Amino acid sequence: MTGIAPPPPPPIRAFDLALEVILSSDAPLLMLDGNLLIVAASKSFCRAFHINSSTTIGKPMADLGAGEWNVPQLDSLLRATASGYAEVEGYEMTLKRLDRPPAHLVINAHKIEYPDGANIRLLLSVLDVTAARHNEKAKDDLVREKAVLLQELQHRVANSLQIIASVLMQSARKIQSEETRGHLYDAHSRVMSVAALQKQLATSQVAEVRLRSYFDDLCRSIGASMIHDRNLVSLAVTVDDSIVKAEISISLGLIVTELVINSLKHAFPEGRGGRIVVDYRSSGGDWVLSVGDDGIGMPTVEDGAKPGLGTNIVKALATQVDAVIEIADAGPGTLVSLRHSATAPASADETAPV
Repeated sequence: MTGIAPPPPPPIRAFDLALEVILSSDAPLLMLDGNLLIVAASKSFCRAFHINSSTTIGKPMADLGAGEWNVPQLDSLLRATASGYAEVEGYEMTLKRLDRPPAHLVINAHKIEYPDGANIRLLLSVLDVTAARHNEKAKDDLVREKAVLLQELQHRVANSLQIIASVLMQSARKIQSEETRGHLYDAHSRVMSVAALQKQLATSQVAEVRLRSYFDDLCRSIGASMIHDRNLVSLAVTVDDSIVKAEISISLGLIVTELVINSLKHAFPEGRGGRIVVDYRSSGGDWVLSVGDDGIGMPTVEDGAKPGLGTNIVKALATQVDAVIEIADAGPGTLVSLRHSATAPASADETAPV
């Protein structure tokens, strides 16, 4: 005799499954009905917000605790969600409690759709981000404090550079030796260029620097300290709209300083006039920085010229920015270019004395 098969188990209702998920969850969860009455609350929620789990079922959410959950804006959002007009996503609120510090919460709420169109249910997740917000505030406060200290440091550096430049200029005027006086003037010009760089970076206070305004200020400072007759020698800047990182701008500024000083010292002897042009152009990751003059041209090694301090400085700085140095006869004058390629590795070429 063939036995009769037992009847299949009853299907698991979606509502029962949702309740099981909430009750077993480690996250602070609530289930509400269409009137915002509590249908279920996870133990994690009750524990986190010190709610008595035995008295929560059937209670309006606004009546939880000592009434701290009675937030009109949240109530309106939840009712709109229950009606299907909205969903609460990433809603932030501050839960103000009488006996505990305020808690910063992030709330998400979604309407649960049942196949048979049964009673309305809302599922809420509550995330306490108080510690995270506290850490963010502490970080912001630290950043502001460092900004104030950096501003004070920049102010002191600017004053110190001005004092050093003044001392160098006064010393140069008292020295009888032409060679020593020349070295002091060179040192003064370098200090003034660094001061111009420091002023530009302090004013921008950003991680990036617009080269056009920076080179304009830098060359204006160099010209003021080294060009005694503006009708005889002019210094021009032609730069595109390039913006570079602050640390790159430092190296480029020092390179421009050395090359411009070199042209002023050697390109126009015995009262000769002329023009110096600082040019910068970039395309993608490639760029070219050049300093050219229409002077007498750069001396060669055969003429007895020896590499100077400026040559070594420019070489070192070119290595820092991965650029190749090129020197060309500008006919008349000299053109020194630094080329950086984003795809090809750079190696500093041998240069004539700077």
